[in-house]
Amino acid sequence: MSKVVELKTADEPRDVIHEAVQLLSEGGLVCFPTETIYVVACDALNEAGLQRLAALRQQLSDEKCSLAVRDADAAVDFVPQMSELGQRLCRRCWPGPVTLSFDQSATGGAFEALSSNCQAAVMQEGKLRLSVPAAEVVQAVMRLMPNPLVLLGIQRSADVPKTVGEAAMTYGDAVDLLIDGGACRYGEPATEVHVSGENWDVVFESTVTERTVRRLASHVYLFVCTGNTCRSPMAEALFRKMLTERLECTEDELSDRGHIVASAGIAASMGGRPSPESVEILQAKGIDLHQHASQPLTGNLLQAADHVYTMTNGHRESILYEAPLAEERVSVLSRDGGDISDPIGCGMDQYVECADQIERNLKALIAELFED
Repeated sequence: MSKVVELKTADEPRDVIHEAVQLLSEGGLVCFPTETIYVVACDALNEAGLQRLAALRQQLSDEKCSLAVRDADAAVDFVPQMSELGQRLCRRCWPGPVTLSFDQSATGGAFEALSSNCQAAVMQEGKLRLSVPAAEVVQAVMRLMPNPLVLLGIQRSADVPKTVGEAAMTYGDAVDLLIDGGACRYGEPATEVHVSGENWDVVFESTVTERTVRRLASHVYLFVCTGNTCRSPMAEALFRKMLTERLECTEDELSDRGHIVASAGIAASMGGRPSPESVEILQAKGIDLHQHASQPLTGNLLQAADHVYTMTNGHRESILYEAPLAEERVSVLSRDGGDISDPIGCGMDQYVECADQIERNLKALIAELFED
């Protein structure tokens, strides 16, 4: 009979995590609660565990498996030919209730090191399925595991296991340990999105809708200065206007066209108002900046951005000191590599010069991004 442990009432939850890791390392099967449904996991590099999971999968009419990796960076190890779109979706969808699948032609690297049994489990119809569950119990186990996990869950049935009791009925005695984490947050299977180059398609729509995926797949342009009350708000507003003109659409239609524009400050407070000079200058250009509210540059905001443009080299260096892996996505706005100086306290003439400098560089940037 499978062992059931209630995570919330355990004397020491860490012992439950360690027991799960030990079982997985020895070829056992563990049932975990995730944000979507209860799933069964095995160590991706343990052949005994893979064989047991394959037998259970056959009993469940060949339900799909996914390879659970730690994060978006780990995903690229298995899909080294991943497109920019794929990397974008990995950063924004994970951890969370989305499974991303990729064509076999894009795989390589760490995927080639997996056994044939493991590859057969996570590759269906020529597509590798990857996931990063957000549930803390799964995250805690994966932090201790040297290898990724293979996850098996019910997708096609209407009776998906949403509680440990339902999981026990679904998976039976095939698992060694069931971890009771209460009812799953969503109680529905994960949405599956197939990524092929720079195109995507929702294979199975569930917790995350197609409309949300479209937003997550958008290009995000982030302009950064110090306080987010002058230079970066002007850059954001001017760039948004230029995009609408280039794409011949309204600002409200930009996200549907796959473009999101934002700004932030590395030392900004939340909700600060734009400088009066910036408002006046942009008003003369037909842009209303009154509603802008400053925001600090956070790790999540940086993680979501595809293109980060800083006003100075100092801003760029400050960002990369904290997030060196973002180097390819962070550059100075000035196309000659120089700085756009802060006009605060220098009078209206300096503001006008600053706005003109920003506008010139944005025009050059638009030409680079949308080369014919």
